[in-house]
Amino acid sequence: MSSESLILFFIVGVFLVGGAIVFSTFVPPSSVNPNKSDTYECGIPTKGLSWLQFNVGYYLFAILFLIFDVETVFIFPWAVVMKQLGMVAFIEILIFFVILGLGLLYAWKKHALIWE
Repeated sequence: MSSESLILFFIVGVFLVGGAIVFSTFVPPSSVNPNKSDTYECGIPTKGLSWLQFNVGYYLFAILFLIFDVETVFIFPWAVVMKQLGMVAFIEILIFFVILGLGLLYAWKKHALIWE
């Protein structure tokens, strides 16, 4: 790929993203309603203050879930080429599972998986 085509690709990308942002400011209907500014949680009106501090454990639990969920996505491409690569792919996935297991062991040891 030449540098001219790369520059053209970048310019077209910036133009399309910028055009979409400008288009979205003019197109949608707008109406002023105090209910639109209200905090919304599952269709139930909030009681009391809506700005509460959550326990950091919830965020840690969610991040751990995302990490392990995304890493399991890598198993599918490995399974597709496993037969072609043979023992090399098997050793690579063993290393992958060892690293994944060490991460799980670390999270377990730090009590990050305890839901309180």
